[in-house]
Amino acid sequence: MTTQARSGVPAHFSGHETFPLRQMWLKKVFNRADPNGKILKTAFADADAIAKFGVGKNMVASMKHWALACGILDEIDSEGFQVNELAAEILRDDGLDPYAENPATAWLVHWQLAGRCIRSTTWFWLFNHVSAPTFSRADLEESLNDYARDLDPKHRLSKVTISRDLETCVRSYAPRAAGGTPEDFAEPLLGELGLLQEVYKGHYAFRRGPKSSLHVGVFAYALVDFWDRIASGQSSLAFETIAYEEGSPGRVFKLDEESIAQKLIALSDFTGQKLEWTDSAGLRQVHRKELSKEDIKNMIRRAYD
Repeated sequence: MTTQARSGVPAHFSGHETFPLRQMWLKKVFNRADPNGKILKTAFADADAIAKFGVGKNMVASMKHWALACGILDEIDSEGFQVNELAAEILRDDGLDPYAENPATAWLVHWQLAGRCIRSTTWFWLFNHVSAPTFSRADLEESLNDYARDLDPKHRLSKVTISRDLETCVRSYAPRAAGGTPEDFAEPLLGELGLLQEVYKGHYAFRRGPKSSLHVGVFAYALVDFWDRIASGQSSLAFETIAYEEGSPGRVFKLDEESIAQKLIALSDFTGQKLEWTDSAGLRQVHRKELSKEDIKNMIRRAYD
């Protein structure tokens, strides 16, 4: 189900068929592209799609959803999709991480879902709007319903749809401990990040603080992406904005202030002073020089070194 956010970005609460993203799914979708990186929409609907993807019909639909939500594919026309250039650099057979085994890939996927909010409204809402120390899905459903209605007061959203979307989101980070089918035991790609933990049955908490597997290159990429969207043209960005603003790296990656500061201090050497942290007279901020597209791509490449 889709409604319209105030920013004009469509808000999605379905499409994944209740399946969390699995490790090999993005690679399987990427492998269907032709040499020019194009995938026809019929690739997901043909009679042989189940055999070629090696999953059931609903999972094929889910794989397409996740490829779009993670920015692997862009819809180019009524007939097909185009593989994103950076995604191709990561997922091709001789790429940076073709089998999504490096934590950098999972962190980038998390940023795409919870930071950029492409077909992943609940992911964005959970990581940017939920501040309770512990919570259950039942605790969150009413608030998420209110958020959905706020995006479009005229649109009547199914509570069942919202509930299923929230369940899928939580299971993406904290898989079921028991029960269900073998698919329920398959580790979702985002589960390895340790962002969400089940503290006792049905109750969850964010793991805030340092993230040892979060490479400074992924952090730098996320910071520049966030900066370009909320303060394009500004040559400096305050620490408080980076740490606490909606959609910021601090919120999305669940970092504490000390962990953010450590990442920001490392930016200067990492980017050749193109991003530089200063802390003078109580004014904490990052200064930015001109960054080329190649500079930004190199941030990601170095995260896989």
